[in-house]
Parts: sequence; structure tokens; C-alpha cells
Amino acid sequence: MTAFVWLTVVTALRVLGRNRLRAGLTMLGIIIGVGAVIAMVSIGEGAKLAVQKQIATMGTNVIMIWPSYMTIGGVRGAQGGAVTLTVTDALELKKRIPILSESGWLIRSTMQIVNGNRNWNGPVHGVSPSYVSIRDWSFSSGGSFTQADMESAARVALLGQTVVENIFEPGEEPVGAIIRIKNVPFRVIGVLSPKGQSVQGSDQDDIVFIPFTTAERKVFGTLFLGSVGGVFVSTERTEDLADAVEQIRQVMRSRHRLQADQPDDFTIRTQVEIGKVQEGTSETLTVMLMIVASVSLLVGGIGIMNILLVSVTERTREIGIRMAVGAKRFHILMQFLIEAMTLSVVGGCIGILFGVLAARLTTVIAGWPTVISSDTVAVAFVFSVVVGLFFGLYPANKAARLNPIDALRYE
Repeated sequence: MTAFVWLTVVTALRVLGRNRLRAGLTMLGIIIGVGAVIAMVSIGEGAKLAVQKQIATMGTNVIMIWPSYMTIGGVRGAQGGAVTLTVTDALELKKRIPILSESGWLIRSTMQIVNGNRNWNGPVHGVSPSYVSIRDWSFSSGGSFTQADMESAARVALLGQTVVENIFEPGEEPVGAIIRIKNVPFRVIGVLSPKGQSVQGSDQDDIVFIPFTTAERKVFGTLFLGSVGGVFVSTERTEDLADAVEQIRQVMRSRHRLQADQPDDFTIRTQVEIGKVQEGTSETLTVMLMIVASVSLLVGGIGIMNILLVSVTERTREIGIRMAVGAKRFHILMQFLIEAMTLSVVGGCIGILFGVLAARLTTVIAGWPTVISSDTVAVAFVFSVVVGLFFGLYPANKAARLNPIDALRYE
């Protein structure tokens, strides 16, 4: 049986070799389909990995609490437009919920940042010292401000890499320099390590941190002392996030004296939720691209069926001669099935090479991350073999059912 299969494969390759152009065009659909599947899945997996890395830049086990949309006089205001979060909220959450490891807060605004004759408009955040550690922000030089700095409303600042690049000359040391924010002088005490883009696509390195009290009293100005634009808390374990969210909701509703029929005046988000949304979008896109790629495989399979039907017609007399000298229907069936699978296997192998090459070129040229997994390659290859088997079955069966006498008489 093994010798028969091997001889049939050799015969199939010889037959295909006599019609190289036709065989190549027949395999084109398989090549494009397999290559597209591998390239698309690799891009999708790369996008998922990039999202996971971006989520990780937010910190470890972080829960974000933002002021919610408020309706005033029948008009729905923007998120954060009403004062619904305070410093006391953040402190009470840490005090009343044991599974929270830290709590921090911030207020933010876009302002002009000046160093000598260079300036830059960027986001300035007034934050508590704990906010920097919750976000797991490290330093390329210098260090963070302390609780004493916040209590004394010290005029010290931490700069993101993008701000440094835009207001300092190349090679100039930022730490120790005096910059101005809204005409208020600040001494730079630390440069934050780069984090890259956030999951929303914004530049996380385009940022300035100053102590919350300094921002509140000397830079931003506010009608409501102690109001914040957001509260950040963290847990020690990822498993505690869901329980922490529920306890936060209960504590916040109690503190804000909300009745049972009143909606929350705050919004709670976790890294897990954001990650699921982003990965869900990525997976949806990958599935859509896979469907498109699968259509190419389907077209390739139809091409194989078509060319084999033509081949059966062209080789009807040959089939009759083989049957006349003792070939059984099974042998004829196997011959054409193996020819179909040879087309799909060769096309699949070439498609794998093109798919891997396309994924690599996508990374090199477009800069998109790609992840080529052996599982994807294996599935794409098996799928191409199945396509050949499925679409080759009908022509092979048709050839096997030919009447030997009628086949010998065929001209």
C-alpha cells in the first residue's frame, strides 16, 4: 500500500509537471488563502500582545474611578464636568476596604510648559505621591516627590520623556533645571521612564506630574478645594479586583448619599475590563480577516475541483486502459485524490512561506508587531490538505465510476 501511494504521488507530480502553468494557477487560491490566514492571524496575535503590553503600563491591578456623566437642568454634562469625587473619597476607600493596597488621586489640565526660550503645551497632572507608585512609574533619572512635598505644596515637577525632548536641548540634564508652568517656577526632580502609547492611543510620555496641593493652590485654582478629577486604587492580587469594585461601589454610594433608585455619580473601570474590550476588538478584526482569507481557500478548492474534472475528461482513455489491465476503482479514486491533495499540499507549503514572509515584512515596513505561532501554521496547513481532500473527492469518484468499455472507446 505504501509503495502504491508513493508511486501515485510520483505520477501525480509528473502529471502536474506536464501542465506547470495550469497547476500553478490552480494552486494560487490555496497559496493566497494559506498565506493570508497565517499573516492575518500573526497580525491579530501581535495586536493582542501590544494591547496587553499597553494595559500593563497602566500599573498592576489598578482600579480607576472617574466622575460620571451628570444631568443638570435636563442637559447632560461632559464626564468629569461635575464635582463628584474628592480627596476624602480616596482616603476613605483605602481606610474602609482592607483589600485595597493603595489609593491616589489627580487633577489635570493642559498648560504651557516653558524652559528658557523653548515651550510646549502638554497635560499637567496634580497627583498624590501614591498615584505614581500605583501607576508603577519608574524613573530614568531623579526620583519622585514625597508626602512632605505635597503637604508643603512644594514647587517640584516630574517630566515625561516627550516633554523633556521638546523643552530641553539634546544632552541637556533636566534634573535640577527650573521650568515654568503657568508662570510658576518648578524645579525638575525626576524624569519618568518611557511608557509609550496608552490603550486609547494617547502619548503617556507627554505628561508633567506636580504635587496635588501645589496644583490646587498655586497653578490650577479651584472653587472646590479637595475635588479631584479621578481616583486610582490598587489591590495586591488580580483575583481581588471584582470584589474590590463591588465594595468601592457600595462605599461611594453610601458616602455620596445616593438613593437606591439613583444612578452612580461615578464610573469604575479596571485593567481587566479595558483589556477585554481592546482584545475583543482585536479578536473581532482577526475573525473577519480570517473569513476573508478562508474565502481564498474556498476559491482554491473550487479551482482544484475544476482542474481535476477537466483532467478526468482529458484522461478518460487512460483510465479505461488502467482498468482494463487490472486497476480497481479504489486505485483510480486514490490516484485522483492524491493528485488533488498534492496540489493542495504544495500550495499550502508555498502559502506558509508567503504568510511568514508577509508577517515579517509587516513588522519591518509598517512597524506592526506580529506573532507567528506554530499552531497557526499547522492549522493552516491541515486546512489546505482538507480543502484538497474535500474538493478532490467528487472528481476522483467520477473517474472511479467510469465504465471501462466506454472509457476505452472515448476519443
